[in-house]
Amino acid sequence: MITSSEKMAEHKGREHHISPVAEFIKQIIYGGNDGIVTTFAVVAGFAGAGAGGIAEIGGIAVLLFGLANLFADGAAMGLGEFLSARSEQDLYHSVREKELFEIKNNPEMERIEAIEMLQDRGFSLNHAKEMTDILEHYPDHYADFMMAYEIQMADPNGENPILNGLATFLAFLCFGIIPLLPYFIFDANTGTFQISIFSTFFALTILGFLRFWVVRQNIFRSVGETVLVGGVCAIVAYVVGLAFA
Repeated sequence: MITSSEKMAEHKGREHHISPVAEFIKQIIYGGNDGIVTTFAVVAGFAGAGAGGIAEIGGIAVLLFGLANLFADGAAMGLGEFLSARSEQDLYHSVREKELFEIKNNPEMERIEAIEMLQDRGFSLNHAKEMTDILEHYPDHYADFMMAYEIQMADPNGENPILNGLATFLAFLCFGIIPLLPYFIFDANTGTFQISIFSTFFALTILGFLRFWVVRQNIFRSVGETVLVGGVCAIVAYVVGLAFA
């Protein structure tokens, strides 16, 4: 027997084209971009610091520090996303409890606030009062309404902190490994670093296309912004390396 949640998931996929990738696009873009830039920073730092090029330090050192950085920062990013989502949910529930208390113990003030907010959104005074009369019979929905329009806090209960953290971690690893791939294949030298630069911008481009595929808006903006932001960070990483040359 198909449950209501399964029916809703099917409806989202069919009617609204909401894929699992779309549901975690924030975590994927955030984790992917940070993974690419953070890992390239290790490569660029070694290349910039080595006066004669990255070969002076060696590919093993690049891979060692790059992989250590990749997994350590990836875990930190994933756990940070988990804690952030949990904290957001805890804050929402705490504020909502206070709103329920006000609805129960200070109904007149809440009524005035609700009517004013509805009028601000185009309701006539009579319709605003009627809507508030209805909400007063359903305290939970009344609290949800006040949270959305008075407190302006979105309900985070539809998010899964564990899955958010996992999506961030996996995106960090999958995209962050790309700048290191040339050092698994070729000997470390200036040419390998140049391939790593190309790989970095290729990864940023793929991330931009992924963003476009999900949001379905201007492709030049989706790809361009992603490459530009990541590229600036990558250049900064290399310049910092040069400072220690």
